[in-house]
Amino acid sequence: MAIVIASGTTAPPTAATVTPHRSALRRGPLRWVVLTATVLVAALMMVPFVIMLLNAFKSPAEYSANGPLSLPTFLYTDGLLNFWERVNYPEKLVNSIVISGSVAVLATLVSLLNAYALGIGRVKGRMWIVTLFLLANMLPQEALIYPLYFLAKETGLYNTQLSVIIIFTVIQSAFGTYLLSSVLSTFPPSVLEAAALDGASRWQMLWKIIFPISRPTLSVLLIFFFIWTWNEFFIPLVMLIDNATQTIPVALASLQGDRLMDAPTINAGSLISLLPAVIFFLVFQRTLTRGITAGAVK
Repeated sequence: MAIVIASGTTAPPTAATVTPHRSALRRGPLRWVVLTATVLVAALMMVPFVIMLLNAFKSPAEYSANGPLSLPTFLYTDGLLNFWERVNYPEKLVNSIVISGSVAVLATLVSLLNAYALGIGRVKGRMWIVTLFLLANMLPQEALIYPLYFLAKETGLYNTQLSVIIIFTVIQSAFGTYLLSSVLSTFPPSVLEAAALDGASRWQMLWKIIFPISRPTLSVLLIFFFIWTWNEFFIPLVMLIDNATQTIPVALASLQGDRLMDAPTINAGSLISLLPAVIFFLVFQRTLTRGITAGAVK
């Protein structure tokens, strides 16, 4: 609402005129509808985790007698011990951390280098290359597994963690390149032109100008790449056949047989397998929030 002053001109709306309207929206029924819907969605998403927590501390006999939705009558911890000993959990934990951490760092680095060439370098056919990266990211893993298996066998990398690290570095960097190239394409050219006039090389522009500005976005990609790789199952199942090289999701699947399933042990294994990823997310939650907020502000 404009305010007419004595000179006959109109002044833009001030905070005093906008604040009551915003406050009315915040106190209105729409706010409570949004909050209620958010709470309901969060509660529905927590249901599988609650069921897993209940069955992780329930004996097999009690699980068979009362079902998965009943409360445990006593604290049964043998399922945790069975999973820890049967799959050698510390070894699988180290394997998952090494693979996920390596993929997160390498994929972020490759994404930055690719996006710098596509978004800043303005290479010929940039749009076609970015589209190719997007299409590659949309390909299902089932369509890639046989060529990847054949190449790993021919190069001697089959049944090694390096093969999985290389595969997921390429897969994750395809998404990272598409995202970062779109962000860097809007970078002001005048900043780089001023740096070039000061004698900065392309490498110095990347690490002293582009990298510090893109650090929030890179931190978000790093966190996402770690969690996505941690949860991967199909490719590690095919590529890692040796028990000493397998990851936690593959080891967890090995507990289920053809005719017998120890549900409490599987739930207990799922619980302690999920904890490292949850801890990682909680530790870097502030970094993730700052990265998303910085990207929104830019």
